[in-house]
Amino acid sequence: MSDSEPIGEFYGRMAQRIENHRVRQGGALTLAEKVLLAHLVEHEGELPERGADYAELNPDRVAMQDATAQMAMLQFQLTGRQRVALPTTVHCDHLIRARRGKDDDLALANRENKEVYAFLKSASARYGIGFWEPGAGIIHQVVLENYAFPGGMMIGTDSHTPNAGGLGMVAVGVGGADAMEVMAGLPFTIRWPKLIGVHLKGSLSGWASPKDVILKLLEVLTVKGGTGAIVEYFGPGCDSISATGKGTICNMGAELGATTSLFPFDEHMAAYLEATGREAIARAANSHADLLRADPEVEANPHSHYDQVIEIDLDRLEPLVVGPHTPDLVRPLSQWGAEAEAEGWPLELKAALIGSCTNSSYEDMERAASVARQAEAAGLKVQTPFLVTPGSDTIDQTIHRDGQMEALQAIGGTVLANACGPCIGQWERDDIQMGEVNSILTSYNRNFSGRNDANHQTLSFISSPEVVTAMALAGRLDFDPLKDTLTAPDGKEIRLEAPTGEELPDRGFERSLEGYIEPPSEGGKVAIEVDDDSQRLQLLEPFAAPGPDDFSKLPVLVKVAGKCTTDHISPAGPWLRFRGHLDHISDNMFSGAANTFAQRPGHGVDMVADGDGEAGDAAAGAGEGEADDEIPLNQLARRYKARGLGWVAVGDVNYGEGSSREHAAMSPRFLGCRAVIARSFARIAETNLKKQGILPLVFDDPADWELVRADDRLTLTPDSLEGLGPDCRVTVEVTHGDGSTDSFVCGHSLDELQVAWFRAGSALNHLREQNEG
Repeated sequence: MSDSEPIGEFYGRMAQRIENHRVRQGGALTLAEKVLLAHLVEHEGELPERGADYAELNPDRVAMQDATAQMAMLQFQLTGRQRVALPTTVHCDHLIRARRGKDDDLALANRENKEVYAFLKSASARYGIGFWEPGAGIIHQVVLENYAFPGGMMIGTDSHTPNAGGLGMVAVGVGGADAMEVMAGLPFTIRWPKLIGVHLKGSLSGWASPKDVILKLLEVLTVKGGTGAIVEYFGPGCDSISATGKGTICNMGAELGATTSLFPFDEHMAAYLEATGREAIARAANSHADLLRADPEVEANPHSHYDQVIEIDLDRLEPLVVGPHTPDLVRPLSQWGAEAEAEGWPLELKAALIGSCTNSSYEDMERAASVARQAEAAGLKVQTPFLVTPGSDTIDQTIHRDGQMEALQAIGGTVLANACGPCIGQWERDDIQMGEVNSILTSYNRNFSGRNDANHQTLSFISSPEVVTAMALAGRLDFDPLKDTLTAPDGKEIRLEAPTGEELPDRGFERSLEGYIEPPSEGGKVAIEVDDDSQRLQLLEPFAAPGPDDFSKLPVLVKVAGKCTTDHISPAGPWLRFRGHLDHISDNMFSGAANTFAQRPGHGVDMVADGDGEAGDAAAGAGEGEADDEIPLNQLARRYKARGLGWVAVGDVNYGEGSSREHAAMSPRFLGCRAVIARSFARIAETNLKKQGILPLVFDDPADWELVRADDRLTLTPDSLEGLGPDCRVTVEVTHGDGSTDSFVCGHSLDELQVAWFRAGSALNHLREQNEG
């Protein structure tokens, strides 16, 4: 669907497809199935088999944030396309560092990132892409306010793209190569997802919030429980949650590993569409409401229609806190202090932060401000740095007008730019030393080790904005706002009342398109320049197709035990400035990974002698490396590459959990990685590896992970690779440093097209071959 096409016409086509399916196949449909069916390229037969078949889909639009858009645009330049094939936007939200406050931070970002912003702005104009300037807002909040609509489908180069599920949209986080292909007019290919139904009953009240719904689900499913599935909410409890509250829940569905999450259309969505100036879409959605909800038979008998059903009673839900280092370590707020004391976590709260793409809605700020107003009335101030991130210029202007921002500042809050900031590592702290153990609390979505401030000793916890505000007033982890009191300057003991707040502003939003640049109708004459000496941008060279000997006698660069997220493989923070320069950013490769072959994270030991590439003296008797022998893994990879050697990385469970950043695949590919062998993969990470020409292999027997040693050479047998195809196995022969041998068998999830990507050297190479042919 184009931006100019009436939404009613789209719903008409959607209705016809669903009716045709009912005539052919019969049976009730879930909401996810209806939306996916409306976007299927081939829609005349049976629906694909869940968790097995791949399907091609035609999304309605693409959204990219500035960190990932750089590599996506650099790849798009190689396609030969003159204009994007569907509505696309770029949002400058990731590169703004949080330091002193909104104005200073935004001015510094414009100076520091001038070259990158100019590239993205000119490339957007050249290829017909809408461009949102720095300060306009965080991608997911801006998309919800302007582009998301019930029943639509979008892909976005950020893992929290599912935020748009708050408006009933199937919104999927992808890597830049996926976006590039769709922008070039190709379908979006994905394994047909399984369906997890979450039945909500009761209603939220008191201190419980939409944030607690998704934190509770993380407790149930964990960070890998949603992999390969769409999470679909249903039941009467949905009606008690605002559209932006639904967005919060869907946003953090990314932490489950889910493909996306979505809610059925209701009056909250219609009200939000009207409040954000999209009355026509609200009317059309109301007229086609049956399309935008699961069929009644689904809710009546959910176990027959979902692969898994989970029930959450909102009446019984209480405020939750998750962390540290993972979002699925969950406990009630009332138990947090005792657990912190037992675990030896610092009870002093060093910082409290609210906002981000997850929790920066009008309702969020209203509820946080209701806590702040109680404190202000009693003369209380925050006892720790309290940072506030509005999600968009619209929210920023509206809460300034309506007084919420004034209330938050009155208790000591510092307003940051309308950008991601500390949520994705762009936080320049001066209150701690690197390596200092400290506790922080945020209303963000992700809390991996080192995620917020690059300090792996920061213990990052997550809760709702109203809870974070209350805890900032106490400054301690052992405060329970539901029952404990705060001492006012006059000595009076103050117990905070449960927060309240309207979901939408009575006077409407202060909306403007300030910061948005519409692309010219003819952008072909716009010049895109990248300086040959640039330290921020680097034009890409296609990866080479694999040769016959590229998978023989490969050393093992790294074997990771435990969690290996994209933050471990390709950290953000200060590295964000190199997102458009593949060579430079590859210097961070695996810098946070816990290599079992070394004592220090991000390091390894050279197991290959100079010369013919055979194992040399360094490998003799090797096991865990001595610290003096260890070098950063990126340097070791470059050393192997210079010797003409590829290498293998070995991962554990849910390898690549976290962000959509394709640099976690591109950097290994650039430095010589041939295959990643793991016990299991996160969805986006696995796809990114395929796109870049790296084989993602899964141990048939997870125990075979134990066979791999530091001094091994791995060979993927030629017969396995020659016959590579869907559902086949790959045999890996292992030669240990002592001359003994082992072997194990791996599976994979490549379909025929993805095998073609592998043989061409990358998905982009395959696309170029098709265009040239």
